[in-house]
Order: sequence, then structure tokens, then C-alpha cells
Amino acid sequence: MKKLSLIILSLLLLRLACAQDTKPNIVIIYVDDLGYGDLSSYGATEVNTPNVDKLAKGGIKFTDGHCSAATCTPSRYSLLTGRYAFRKDAAVLPGDAPLLISTDRPTLPGMLKQNGYSTAVIGKWHLGLGNGDVDWNGKVAPGPLEIGFDYSYLIPSTGDRVPSVMLENHHVVGLDPEDPIKIDYKKKVGNDPTGIENPELLRYPSDKFHGKTIVNGVSRIGYMSGGNAARFRDETVPYQMLHKARTFIDDNQDQPFFLYFAFHDIHVPRLPDARFIGATNMGVRGDAIVQMDYITGELVKHLEKRGLSENTLIVFSSDNGPVLDDGYTDESVELLGKHEPAGPYRGNKYSAYEAGTRVPTIVYWPGTIEAKESNALVTQTDLYASFAELIGHELTATEAPDSYAMWSTFAGQSDKGRDFLLEESVTLSLRHGNYKYIHPTKKNPGWIKLEKNIESGTSNVPQLFDLSIDIGEQINIADKNKRLVKKFQAEIERIKNNEVTR
Repeated sequence: MKKLSLIILSLLLLRLACAQDTKPNIVIIYVDDLGYGDLSSYGATEVNTPNVDKLAKGGIKFTDGHCSAATCTPSRYSLLTGRYAFRKDAAVLPGDAPLLISTDRPTLPGMLKQNGYSTAVIGKWHLGLGNGDVDWNGKVAPGPLEIGFDYSYLIPSTGDRVPSVMLENHHVVGLDPEDPIKIDYKKKVGNDPTGIENPELLRYPSDKFHGKTIVNGVSRIGYMSGGNAARFRDETVPYQMLHKARTFIDDNQDQPFFLYFAFHDIHVPRLPDARFIGATNMGVRGDAIVQMDYITGELVKHLEKRGLSENTLIVFSSDNGPVLDDGYTDESVELLGKHEPAGPYRGNKYSAYEAGTRVPTIVYWPGTIEAKESNALVTQTDLYASFAELIGHELTATEAPDSYAMWSTFAGQSDKGRDFLLEESVTLSLRHGNYKYIHPTKKNPGWIKLEKNIESGTSNVPQLFDLSIDIGEQINIADKNKRLVKKFQAEIERIKNNEVTR
């Protein structure tokens, strides 16, 4: 009996050691502006997304999963640092912004690299580059390679901002030294036509903010001259990203790798490849969703082809909620039809309401994670600490200060989610169980309603909603629940004034 007990104990210890040494490949597929209701697996009926649906059907499909903020840059900052973006005063960055993540701050790719992973970011960046005075004709640094990535292939900021080029590691791809790039966000440089001056050259109109230099038939934010041989065609960027991702996988298949695959789809300008035009009745926004689904499928198929799928953990999600008119008149509003990009939730991108941060969230690891649907309250901010927990990395006292280790929840082994979950927008909001609290603010972001036709969700009085009976956040119950309001206000203040120490 004693011998049997020792054998059992040895097996348990061996199993624990193996679990702590588990180092699966990790792929984060990060879509831009994809709403909760934009996938057929999340209720969409006007668009079909079979490849992403395969992940949802075979993995953990979260119904209460959140990005950290209702806009792009803050969500990406929190994802890669495990730190709330408001601590850095992070907002949507201009195209010439310096690198937002300090090179001495621990990052998710840096942590994984420290534990033997090869790391890559492919796609949209929008976290700033350089030190504030970028020379696009020379070495562009610091950037992803200085914060933990071994390889990068980027749209430097966003597709609607110049420079409209791809940046591989530290240099612009395909740049002709005899045709140097010049960028200015305040005054015109060079003689390139602009959307404001030459609207007849545009594929579709834009607002004035997006009405500067025309590239590939679409005007952008900011002025650009030169770099003509390096300028991208929006239609081919997804294929270029896919090719680089396949190459990275092939080159690193014999060791653990981390791939942060950051789509530009379905962000504006929406210019899907010709093969996807007409794939839906919703115009280019719907067609861009189909394109995104196709590229996702091809990426997953490549992992399967290389025999890596059962050793690869995939997280699929979005950086914020949906938006229709975001600077271009591309008929996304007019052709929406019955489609509900935010599903049953109120708000959109930019909004403090639930749809600003509640996004599709899927964790897929065939052979390890059993398929299920989970209503656990989860946030992308916790991926850092959860991956650390998975691979047996002990976080330092200052590492990922707002990230909590919740691997058992992400793996579907537990239904316990966050007790309190912070949401960032123009103000700060808090989820606790079925309660949604929006902190009052004196800020008046009228441009969100005026320019985007989106409810900001802000108010100068507290807002409290019970999502269990009011999923659309229509009935403010703050006045009748002053104790809860006081509790939630205190929790927000506690979070603001304290970073986690371990």
C-alpha cells in the first residue's frame, strides 16, 4: 500500500511538473472594430463566418468577454502590458506618435521570450514608433523589437493614417532611396493630390479629417509625399500578413512561438480584395468581415498542415466594439439591413455602454481545451498573467500590475470570472456580476455623437444598470441603489490609486 501511494504521488508530481513546463505555441488573432454581433457564431444572420465559427465550436466561446477599452490603442497597450491604459494616459495615437510602451516595461512578448519563445507581431501596430521624430527613410526605432518581439511586419499606425507603407523590423519595405518619404500631420508636403482638393479621384468620399493625401484611391489622415514604390495596396495587405505569418510559423515550428496577428480589417478604409466584393449584402464592411474570416481560416489551416494545431493555443478577439461611419462614406450605414453589429448591446466603439468593450472572445486549443460556452466575466488584460500561469512563469512585483492569473477560466475548467472588471472609454466603467456602473464625468465628447452618430454613454450623474433584466442599458437605477453606487465609485477610486503588487 505504501509503495502504491508513493507511485501515485510520483505520478501526481510528474503531472504537475509537466503542467508547469507546458509551453504551447500561442497565437492571438486580434481583429479591429469587430463587434459582438459581427460573427455568425455570435448571432449574425447577414454574414457567414465559418472559419471563426470553427474556433468557437471547438473551443471556449465567451459571452461576456471584454477588451480593456472602447478604442484601439488603449486596448492594445493593456493586452501587451497587463496594465490599464489610463495609467499611461493612453488614447488613440496620431500617426507620428512616439512608442507608447516604455522599453523598460515588462511586456507579454518579452515575458514569453524570456521563457524560450520566439515572438512576432504581424499587422496593425498603432502603439507609436520612435522617440517622436521618426526618420521613415532610415532605421525606425524604438518599436516592437525593443519591447520583446523578435520580428515585426507592420502597418505603422492605422490604414487610414500616413505613411501608407509596411514596416518590416526597423525599415520601410520596398523604399526607393531616390524617392524619400516625407510626412507631416499639420501642413501639406509635396504635390500629391488630397481628398479635400481632388474629391473626383476618390473611390468614396471622406470627412475632412481623413481628407488629406490620397493613396490607392482613398484619402488618409495626414500628408505624405515620396515613398511611391513602398506604398501598400489595401487589398493585398491581408495576404501579405498571412504570408509573413506562415513564414514565421515555418521558421519557428521546432520551438515555442508567440504570434500576435493583428488584423487591420474591419477598420476603415474598408477595401477588401475583389474576390470578397459582394460576399454579403452589407457592402464593404460585411465583405471585409468575410475576408477576415477567410484569412483566419488559412492561418489555422497552416498550423494544421504543419502538425502544430494540437500544440497551439489560439485566442481570437477584437480591440473594441463596432463602428459603421468612421470617417468614410462607404455605405456601411445604408447597407446595414437587419445586421446588428453590437448584438443585443447598447453602444459602439468609443462608447461607455456595454458594446464598447464586449467583444467576441474565443480560446481554442484542440486536444487540450474541451468545447463549451462560458458566461464568465473575462478581460484581455488578464491574458498576460494567465499565460504566465500556464507556462510556470512567476510574475515580478511590478510585472503586469493589473493582470490576474485566470488560466483555469480561459481554459474552461472554471466558470469563475472577474469580480470587478474595469472598462475604459471617455470615462471609466465597472462590471460586477450583472451590474454595470458608468462613472460620472464632466467631459462632453460631443464629436462622438456628431461625427460618428454613436452614443458616448457619458453623463454628469452616476449610471447603474442591471444587465440581467436590462441588457440594453435603458433604465438607470443609480438613484434607487445609492449604496451600490458608493461601493462601485470606491472600487474605481481604489483601482485608479493602486497598481497591483505581488
